[in-house]
Amino acid sequence: MKTAIALIEEVMKEHESVLEGVHRLDQMVNDPKALSQLDEARDAFMPGRFDQKEKLASIGELFDSLDKGLEAHFEREETAVLATFVEHGDRDLVSSFRSLMQEHTELRNRLAATKKYLSRLSSGELSAHHWQATAYDLRAYIAHTRELLQAHAEAEQGLLMALRQRLAPGE
Repeated sequence: MKTAIALIEEVMKEHESVLEGVHRLDQMVNDPKALSQLDEARDAFMPGRFDQKEKLASIGELFDSLDKGLEAHFEREETAVLATFVEHGDRDLVSSFRSLMQEHTELRNRLAATKKYLSRLSSGELSAHHWQATAYDLRAYIAHTRELLQAHAEAEQGLLMALRQRLAPGE
């Protein structure tokens, strides 16, 4: 019982960490300085320009870290946390949790698409017009992915809290 409660609390903390990472990524691609750089890029973008590659590299590094952490988190939910729900939850909790696990596929696909956006922007092969359009698309895509991840995590948090309450009613 204590092991299950500890696992639930760890996963709830992981949700906070994942959401913080996504928020940082969202801020990086949506900050005013980045917006002005994108506007300047419309007229001045040259493939291989140092400052743009450096910014993209920073975003890429943050994204890779987030992607690895999120994949480990999903794997843990799909194995240990699901097993805890099956062992200690009622039919409705288990069914609801399994439904949320289905969202992991869509979220993984969105992360793979984000990698493609970053790769296209970093390639140096896009014209200024296409680079700018792709950069704006990436910003919107990351913002929407963040919203989806946040809604997903909040739904999971609710189920984790319900299971925790079931395991330790008075705490």
